[in-house]
Amino acid sequence: MSRRLLYRSAFWEIARPRHPLTAGHVLLRLSDPSTEFAHPSATDWLFCHNLIRTALRDVLGVARCPIMFTYRWHPLGAAIGEPVAESSTPTFHLFGRGPGETSTPGHQLLLPAHRRIGEPLERLEATDDAIREVLVRARPPAAATFPEGASTAVEPVLQPGGLVESTDSGRNHAVIQPIRAVESIGDVSPAELLAMGAALGALPVAGGLSGFSCIALESTGNGVPVRVHVLGRSAAEEGNPLEALLCSPEVSLALL
Repeated sequence: MSRRLLYRSAFWEIARPRHPLTAGHVLLRLSDPSTEFAHPSATDWLFCHNLIRTALRDVLGVARCPIMFTYRWHPLGAAIGEPVAESSTPTFHLFGRGPGETSTPGHQLLLPAHRRIGEPLERLEATDDAIREVLVRARPPAAATFPEGASTAVEPVLQPGGLVESTDSGRNHAVIQPIRAVESIGDVSPAELLAMGAALGALPVAGGLSGFSCIALESTGNGVPVRVHVLGRSAAEEGNPLEALLCSPEVSLALL
């Protein structure tokens, strides 16, 4: 684990997955799985996200970074369209896209898990050392992250009303996004992040659904704000909805 760990903050860890699919594939994972997603952990998530985005930009020239995660769902079998689960700990997969990629995240994800080639960890040693150096230089003092006197107590999760909207985009497909015009995930506020989480938790689980696969995308300059595509999943589903979503114009532009 120490070999894969890139940075540990107050609540989250930045690490390499066991089997990185590309050089820009990193994880944001809760250090303590029992931690509630509340204002302190949401604030720290945004801090870590912005920190690793800076490092990926400086080291790999990353400009875009779609995020994939699951909610009450674990990829099964070939895991077409999504990364293989590392553990039951809440985990976000970041796919930094930069020039010089030898393979794309979307190409890897559309293959069955056992056929994905990915990037050997040995090949990423120098890259990870460079990322660690940037993370150390870019992080502010701990007091700047949680100023003296600031409360780190668990605060109630905000309700989505007034901050985000959730729209039904078809069978078992919802889109959650801030009402405010936000083009970058790094510009989302902790309150909006909490409201997006509350909107996700409020989605109905019916018709045999057991959980959700999620893809968070930033604007590509087309005026579309930050969006989270949420797909209902079930072990008994007749088809994998991620295959179609990955090949849709908006998502394929980000991942393929």
